[in-house]
Amino acid sequence: MKRAIRYLRFSQIGQSNGSIERQEMYTDQWLKNNAVELVDTFIDRGKSAKTFDRPDFIKLQEFIVKHYKNVDYLLVDQLDRFSRNAGEAMSLVKTLQGKYGIQVVSVTEGIIFDYDTPGSFFRAGLQLLLAEEDNINRSIKIRGGLYTARAKEGRYVHNYPPFGYRKEGFGKDRKLVVIESEAKVVRFIYDSYLRDVPLYLIYEMASKMGFRRTGNDAIKRVLISAVYAGLLKVEPFKENPGGLFPGIHEPIIDITTWKMVQSKLAKPEKVKTIIDDNLPLRGILKCHCGIPLTGAPSRGKGGTYFYYYKCKCPKHNNISAIKSHNQFLQACELMSLPRNMVDSIRKGSEKSINFEIKNNAEQASLKKEELAETTKKLQMLEEKWINNDVSKDTYERWYATYKFSIENIKDSITRLNDVTSLNAFAILEKHLEVMTDVANLYSTANTMEKREFVNLVFDSNLYYQDGIYRTPSMHEVFAVNSLKMKDKGLLIYEKKRDNFPIIPLSGIAGNRTRVQTSN
Repeated sequence: MKRAIRYLRFSQIGQSNGSIERQEMYTDQWLKNNAVELVDTFIDRGKSAKTFDRPDFIKLQEFIVKHYKNVDYLLVDQLDRFSRNAGEAMSLVKTLQGKYGIQVVSVTEGIIFDYDTPGSFFRAGLQLLLAEEDNINRSIKIRGGLYTARAKEGRYVHNYPPFGYRKEGFGKDRKLVVIESEAKVVRFIYDSYLRDVPLYLIYEMASKMGFRRTGNDAIKRVLISAVYAGLLKVEPFKENPGGLFPGIHEPIIDITTWKMVQSKLAKPEKVKTIIDDNLPLRGILKCHCGIPLTGAPSRGKGGTYFYYYKCKCPKHNNISAIKSHNQFLQACELMSLPRNMVDSIRKGSEKSINFEIKNNAEQASLKKEELAETTKKLQMLEEKWINNDVSKDTYERWYATYKFSIENIKDSITRLNDVTSLNAFAILEKHLEVMTDVANLYSTANTMEKREFVNLVFDSNLYYQDGIYRTPSMHEVFAVNSLKMKDKGLLIYEKKRDNFPIIPLSGIAGNRTRVQTSN
């Protein structure tokens, strides 16, 4: 008695299991009519026939390799259940017969594939080609529909909404709606990234705030998604261009912030820095060779751990963290601003803030005029659409453009009228006093704040050489006592244009060609 195995499949997980039941019924009937014994069944649910990379199809192939001597037929309902790629399918069917002696049977099409019989070969090949053509046509229709939905109608058509949104409505009226509690997390992620917080720390803090996405790239996926800026990324289709198109949903992040993040992501990634409260300057403080210092604890004879900043180059810096921290705190004491300078800053800031508030009010007024004009254009477009004066494609294209402009203008008006700017001077008054004691400000800050402070004051150019801090760039406000810092052996501040040798030599060996000066 001959034996057979069978392979059943449907492509969409949402399809009824009746598809599998129907395939089982037809293959059972063929087995009964031809007196063939069924050895095993392999089923792939919700898997596409575009490739053979399907779980049970892989198991099927492994089964054939081990037990092919006990199998005569491989049954499928139709050849398109087997594959829609004619070339790959024909090659595999030939291998099954030539190498393993197994013939493929399409029960509803009445084909027993025999590679050595021209008629059978032609019929099977024709069925596979027709299946592939159907697949291509279906793909074109789907891609065309997706392009129209995204580029022309501005609709988000993925199955699941991104974090920060939910879906509301049905059919073409279905759109993304902001979930404010999640939107706050998204804004936190963008803001933290622009403040140079490491991605792993952003993930930890965002998770505590309710971020439920998982994976090593979960934060990066949020940062690169154009959806949060009210945009949709669209692939080109035929003669239609791809790119970013305005969506009909409300943005969570303004377009300027999103572009700043994309620009920063495009830069080469820095070496990952692990934040350690015992080594707040790790990855920020640089060796005289230009390489950021790492840091690690070293165990003493008594079992106590001592922390050190180290350069990866042999015989370069190996600095006691305690010594370097105390040295930096002494420099911070000399960075403190004298009372007369604080008073001068207060007066100048009050004047600048008042000017900014007035200027923002003027800009907001202009934006309101622009908003009214754009809204009027949108209303005129809608009137033309109602009167059948414009085509559907023209209406959808300009509607999305005007809506996108209106949302951006509203966002600009909101920022310009932000009430926090009215309290700016009060905030300045509250915190300006701390500048008279920078050492206390630094020592009481958390690790991330310390790192931000160093990057801000020294423009990410703080070095260590021969037991002293060095920098070619320092915020002028904190450099009032730079000569005293140098005299006390704490920090040498010499601007790039004043003293070229202060710029560390690049490379491990420090072999940058020095600038030649004329006599």
